[in-house]
Amino acid sequence: MASPSVVPKVKLGSQGLVVSAQGLGCMGMSGNYGLPKPELDMITLIHHAIESGVTFLDTSDFYGPHTNEILIGKALKEGGLRDKVQIATKFGIQWIDGKLEIRGDPTYVREACEASLKRLGIDCIDLYYIHRIDIRIPIEVTMGELKKLVEEGKVKYIGLSEASASTIRRAHAVHPITAVQNEWSLWSRDLEDEIVPTCRELGIGIVPYSPIGRGFLAAGPKVVENMIDGDIRKSNPRFLNVDHNKTVFEKVNEMATRKGCTAAQLALAWVHHQGSDVVPIPGTTKFDNFNQNIGALSVTLTSDELAELESFASSDVVKGERNPFMQFTWMNSETPPLSSWKSS
Repeated sequence: MASPSVVPKVKLGSQGLVVSAQGLGCMGMSGNYGLPKPELDMITLIHHAIESGVTFLDTSDFYGPHTNEILIGKALKEGGLRDKVQIATKFGIQWIDGKLEIRGDPTYVREACEASLKRLGIDCIDLYYIHRIDIRIPIEVTMGELKKLVEEGKVKYIGLSEASASTIRRAHAVHPITAVQNEWSLWSRDLEDEIVPTCRELGIGIVPYSPIGRGFLAAGPKVVENMIDGDIRKSNPRFLNVDHNKTVFEKVNEMATRKGCTAAQLALAWVHHQGSDVVPIPGTTKFDNFNQNIGALSVTLTSDELAELESFASSDVVKGERNPFMQFTWMNSETPPLSSWKSS
């Protein structure tokens, strides 16, 4: 499947942000799926992505931690590319004494933003996400500090990641939310019942991460066989149930063969077909995979083909939670009422 000559630009949300129709998730460049990749190779890949029209770069201060933002900053500086890209980064997750901690207090929000700006070497973050919701603090308090950062010109647009529908509504009432980033793929569809309709009602764009099932929908069991020490997928419940879940990949791969594309392209095309307000951010560290991912934009699916794909990975077929940290997802992102914060 050939790559399209031009990756189109689309409006993400209703607040004015324009991005490439497909983004680039940069997390794996700095570890998490094994060792960090060679810096020069990753800078070259980022430059290749931008030249190919993929200008929506996704990172976080948690990736590395910190080193992924530094990498992107170097890539932009070396190429003089700041004006050609839309940078999305995140705050809110820290490792404290070997444990994950979620923070959304105003002091931390500001400190995190200032630190990200410095690492990225930029004056303003295009899209700044709350990476996970601090359920100890009213979302209005966290959003209040983000609103100040927008007013100060340090952030253009605000996003949420793994937030519940009610949290999205409360946050949006303080300052318009431009995008919500959640896991969404053929085998991770739990956001469709409430989160997607809420976003569409409020004019919020949707940014699916892991749209190829963390690589499983691209290569199936081979992904597990090739995992090395340090790969966070080793503890993923879905990958621990690979013998059961391999059937999903086999069916997707068989349909892809019929259509003349790769399994990864077919899985990614399914996400693209979910709506014009959906901008997936597949991550990769390999040029061939990146070029394949762009090719997904040229894969067209009929309504019958979409239904067939969805039947392969229905909730009663896939075994295991979508990640080992479900306690940190939208399912428990309810925060205290603002009144409790004011009276404390």
